[in-house]
Amino acid sequence: MIFVGSLITALAFNLFLVPNHIASGGVSGISIIAQALFGMEPAYTQWALNIPLFVAGYLLLGRDYAIRSLLGTIVLPLFVFLTKDFPVPTTDPLLASLYGGIGVGLGLGIVFRGRGSTGGLSTLAQIIQKYSGLSLSVCVVLMDGTVIALAMFILSPEKALYALIGLYITGKIIDAIELGFNYTKVAYIIAEKTEQISEAVLSQLDRGLTKLDGRGGYTGDKRTVLMVVVGQSEVTRLKTLVQTLDPTAFVIITNAHEVLGEGFKRG
Repeated sequence: MIFVGSLITALAFNLFLVPNHIASGGVSGISIIAQALFGMEPAYTQWALNIPLFVAGYLLLGRDYAIRSLLGTIVLPLFVFLTKDFPVPTTDPLLASLYGGIGVGLGLGIVFRGRGSTGGLSTLAQIIQKYSGLSLSVCVVLMDGTVIALAMFILSPEKALYALIGLYITGKIIDAIELGFNYTKVAYIIAEKTEQISEAVLSQLDRGLTKLDGRGGYTGDKRTVLMVVVGQSEVTRLKTLVQTLDPTAFVIITNAHEVLGEGFKRG
């Protein structure tokens, strides 16, 4: 997964981001800026920055982190070097930021699902988090924000705006890959006829449920809250069933990105 994810990331980087000078954060963004300033191959810049960051991660974050990031630290710049002469599909910066963001997010998401890391500025962000007390998300935003600010001054404000689009999409795709695209639904049902609804869910929907102890916020009365996990296609049936048995029932339905266990996928 680390090899496949790194290859996809490198392809998106070379096909969309590099030729359009979209430096959407991270060491890859720095390598695009270095190429614009000094004509350096992005792969060389990435190796030059990743190796000392890897050493710092090993010393400050520990051996386990170093093991997880070693492969990605090496192979991502290698794939960037090997795919650098592939034909460019578009010179439209908007398309490049969109598809570059999707490709990088897809690749990194696969790497993360394989419990790996590509090193880079994420290592520096984790080091800052460890010694500053800031949250990791804040540290990552600071790192990527600094790169995009440099791109604004060195490349152009317009390129920096495109980079923000790419960075946003990358984050969304990583979340989707890590959490899953299929949204299972969780329903919380507050009703008077909880026993009848429970029996109907068990027999007609063939789904399990959990009974939670609740208390009315205004009246203070004890009541049972039913929690039911259903697939997307079963939501309408559940709502119809509850409405039929108890028209006064209060139903809350929310997304669950991933559900593991009986009747759903295994880990």
